[in-house]
Parts: sequence; structure tokens; C-alpha cells
Amino acid sequence: MQSHTTHDTYDAVIVGARCAGAATGMLLASAGLRVLVFDKTPYGSDTLSTHALMRPAVLLLQRWGLIEKLEHSGTPRVQRTTFCYADDSGTDEVPIDIKPRYGVDALYAPRRTALDRVLVNAARDAGAEVRHGLQMVDLVRSTDGSVCGVQVRARDGATRDIRAGIVIGADGRRSGVARLVGSTPYVVGQHMTRTAYGYFRDLPIDGNRWYYRPGMGAGVIPTNDRQTLIFASATENFAALPAAERTAAFHQMVAKCAPDIGARLAPEQLVGKLYFFSGMRGYLRQPHGRGWALVGDAGYMSDPITAHGITNALRDAQILARTIIDSLPLSEYQTTRDDLSLKFFELSDRVASLDWDIPTVQQYHRLMSQEMGREEQALVAIGESPASAA
Repeated sequence: MQSHTTHDTYDAVIVGARCAGAATGMLLASAGLRVLVFDKTPYGSDTLSTHALMRPAVLLLQRWGLIEKLEHSGTPRVQRTTFCYADDSGTDEVPIDIKPRYGVDALYAPRRTALDRVLVNAARDAGAEVRHGLQMVDLVRSTDGSVCGVQVRARDGATRDIRAGIVIGADGRRSGVARLVGSTPYVVGQHMTRTAYGYFRDLPIDGNRWYYRPGMGAGVIPTNDRQTLIFASATENFAALPAAERTAAFHQMVAKCAPDIGARLAPEQLVGKLYFFSGMRGYLRQPHGRGWALVGDAGYMSDPITAHGITNALRDAQILARTIIDSLPLSEYQTTRDDLSLKFFELSDRVASLDWDIPTVQQYHRLMSQEMGREEQALVAIGESPASAA
């Protein structure tokens, strides 16, 4: 499921072959660039993820002709999102039906084993070379200090230098590319949530359900293989608890924050194990320099409680690819990314504090919805640009 010929020179080399890197590689290769995308992890492997695709992400996948393939992988259509707000005074449910707009009539929440495969296959079909089991060792620099390639190590231990017109770091929140070029955050969140999540069978629900109660949050999301993702978020670090207490804490939080789900949930419905994320403050890193750029979590991460990570990754892949294909200064990528990110990031950070009352978090969500509308309009405009056929 990968191409095995690695050449010495490419227009672009992308470190990381998950959703941000594969999407960027697909778009650049579609425009005729010679592209290498590589990743140290196996093809189709799982990873930590917020799963949910917001409307701008679905818009892009629809534009790229990948929705049918995502559905074929078993990803269910989500046609209703319900926000459930509760405090000691009562509960308020706000159902929102997904209305057709710009060709989008449903949302999705794919497992990364499905989404990343679809995008990697699309990158390969577009002409990109894709390698798994290849690890970046260092960056290659020209005499003036600009990045001009990567040094990689194969599974057999052999290393080699590969030259590139641009090196793109799509290697996640602990990006090696960001570290090697010295890219540091210039915006950092003040808050972070800690999350526990798992996959449960025999729990049919009517679309995505998001739960908010002062001091905690939860989500219940239909995903692949007729399973339902359930997560619980708090400021408490689940991962620091003993194993038995972690599991108990998860179920207690679901029972309190999402009582309609907690009442239906039995331990034997869990598929596999629970997963725990100890949290990380969100950030925006400097996303470009001489001969390099960052995309996805390598450059921008908001708190996972707002489930916008994959949407950010696909959006920024489109913006970065357009910038490169149209031969624009990389500073324009940063300007566009930040314009579409900073307000949402601020609101996400406020939600991540979990220190709000229900009217306040509802107002945050209304403002976030407006920002997603701006995001959608910006992507529609990019799609209408003749010079941005990618």
C-alpha cells in the first residue's frame, strides 16, 4: 500500500503522512509537483484523535471527491448534532439538524484508521510518493542556513539525504521539524482539559451529542464499525490515577455529565480499552521559514474539547497548498491561517477552562459557530479561485 522508490530530489517533502500531511501531499501532487510524503508509523495505524469533522472539513473532503470513499469505509453519516447543557437548575437540549449547504448534507466522525487511509490513498493516486517506516533524522541546510531537504533513516538503518524545494512538517504536536527549525509558539492557551475516552458497542444514538456541565464536558459520537466514541473531559488528570480508579472516574463523569448515556452504559460494552490524554495547552507556532512550513498540529493545536483538530488540519493543508501552488509568499499562509484561527482559539481556550456557567458557555458556542461560518466561506472562496485548482 505504498510506493517504494525514493528519489534524491523533490519539489516538496512532507514529514508525516496522517491527515494534514497526506492532504497537503495530495493537493501538491495534483498540481503537478513532485512530492514525497513519509511517516515513521505503519500505514493505517491508529492515533489519538478528536474524530469529529466539522462542516468546513466535510466541505473539503467533498471537494476532493473523498466522501464516498469515507462512507465506503464504514463511517456513518451524522445528520443531527445535539448540545446538552446542564447544571443544578436543570437541563437544556439544543438539537441542530444538518441542513444542506455547499454540497454538504451530513457530518462524519471517522476513526483515524479510516480517514488517514483514505487520504494516503488519495495522495498516492494523485502522484505523490508515499513511504511508511521512514524516519526523519535531521534537516539538510544550504550554505545560507535555509532548509533544503531532510536526512532520513529506513527500517534497515540506512540513512540518506533527500533534497526538496520545501520541507513541510506535518508531524504532530511534538513536531521534529518545528524543533529543528526552532519554531516556537507565539500564542499559547491558558487552560487545558484532560480527557478519557473509549469505544462502545450496542449504543445507537441519533447523531453527535455534546454535553456541558460546569467543571466538565463529554461527547458521544457515532463512528466506524457501529461503535460509539464516548469521551469525558475535566481539569483532573485521569492518567495520574491508578488504573482501576481511572476507569471508575471515567464512568462517574459520564454518569454525571451525560446521565442519559451513563444510565445505558455497561462495562462489557467497551471495545478494547480506555485511552487517556493528560492534556497539552493549545498553541500557534510560527508556521514557516526559509525552505520550510508547518501544517496540522505541528503548527496549530486548539484544546480537544472543541473537537476542531482534524478540521484545522484539512483547512490548513488547503491553505498551504494553495499558497505554494500559486507561488505566493509563505507569509500569506500564516496570515490566512491566523485570521481564521485566533478568535476560535481564544474561545476554545475559554471553554477548556471549564470555569463557566451555562449561559456563558452557550454564548461561547454561538461565537464559535460564527467563526466556523467564516472558515467555511473562506474555503468556498479558495475553491472558486481559478488559480487554486488544487
